[in-house]
Amino acid sequence: MTVSSVSTLTAASPEGFQDALERGLARARQTLRGIYRVEVVAERARVERGEIKSYEVELKVLFTLDD
Repeated sequence: MTVSSVSTLTAASPEGFQDALERGLARARQTLRGIYRVEVVAERARVERGEIKSYEVELKVLFTLDD
């Protein structure tokens, strides 16, 4: 029987939402094994003086637990 878990994290990038997603996944892979799905829950942008300074994504990372 396979048992899964979910980890929620937030990642940011000055380049864009796709880059923030890739950075978040790369960081999750350093700690979690068996990742099989990433869900983008929210996208936000930090604004300073009317300009976007960073793009943020909130992610749910699903992974299987070791036996």
